[in-house]
Amino acid sequence: MHTGTSRYVGLLYVAPALAFVLVFTAYPLVQMVWMSLHNWSLIAAKKYVGAGNFIKAWNDPQFWMSLEFTLKYTALITPILMILGYLIALLTVENRPLRQFTRGVVFAPVVIGLGASSLLWYWLFSYDFGLINRILMDIGLIAKPVVWFGADADLSMWAVIVSIVWKVVGFGTILFVAAIHAVPSEIGEAAMVDGASYWQRVRLITLPLTAKTILLVTLVSVIGSLLAFDQFYIMTAGQPRNMTATSVFLIYLNSFPYLKLGYGAALSLILAGIILVCTMLQMLLSRRSHA
Repeated sequence: MHTGTSRYVGLLYVAPALAFVLVFTAYPLVQMVWMSLHNWSLIAAKKYVGAGNFIKAWNDPQFWMSLEFTLKYTALITPILMILGYLIALLTVENRPLRQFTRGVVFAPVVIGLGASSLLWYWLFSYDFGLINRILMDIGLIAKPVVWFGADADLSMWAVIVSIVWKVVGFGTILFVAAIHAVPSEIGEAAMVDGASYWQRVRLITLPLTAKTILLVTLVSVIGSLLAFDQFYIMTAGQPRNMTATSVFLIYLNSFPYLKLGYGAALSLILAGIILVCTMLQMLLSRRSHA
C-alpha cells in the first residue's frame, strides 16, 4: 500500500511537467506535422498534398539559398564564439576582483534582449550616423562611409557576426570558467612539478577535461545560429534580394506574409531534423570523449 501511494505521489509531482510537455511541445509538434502534409492557408480551405510541400522545398532555389546562408553563418560564427569564449575564460578563470569584474563586463551583454542589441548595432553601423563608419574614417581605414547592410550579403553577414559575438560570447565564457574550475587543482600542480608549461597544461589537461562542456556550448551555439532570425530581420531584412534571409526568416515569410502555413510547417520540420542530427552528433561525441 505504501509503495502504491508513493508511486501516485511521484506521478502527482511530475504531472505539471507532463502536462506542459503535452500542451506546449507534443501537441504543437503533431499539429505541425499534420499541417506540413496539407496546402494550408488562412484564407483558403486546406487540401491534403502528402509530401508535396517537402518536394516543393527540394525544388525551391530560395530554400537552398537560405539554408546555405544559414549554414555558412553558423560555420563562421561558431568557431569565433568557441575560441574567443575559451580564451577569455582562461584569462579570467582566477577568482581575483579584477578578473571577476572582467567576467561580469563580458557577460553583461548576454542579459540584453536580442532585439534591443540588434537595434543598437543597426544604429552603430548606420551609413550616415553610425559610430563604426565614423571611427574607421577617423583612423583612415576607409575614405567614405560603408553601406554595411543591404548592399552586399557577405558584408552584412560579417556585420551581424560582430554584433552577435559581442552579445553572446559571455555566455560561453561563464560555462567555460565553471568547467575549468571543476578541474582538480592538484592535477595542474603535479604537471607544474613535472615541468609542464602553461600552454602544455591547457592543451593536455584542461582541454581534455573540459571537452564535454566545450561540446555542449558548441551545440547550444550551433542551434542558436541555425535558428537565427531577430538579428537578420532587424538588421538586414533579408536584403539584398533575400540573400541574407536565414532558414527561420524564410519560414516566417512563408507562414505569415505569404500565409503558406503548410509550406512553412514543412520547412520547420526540415530545420528541426537538421538540429536533431546536430544534437545526436553532440551526444555521440560526448560519449566518446567520456570513454
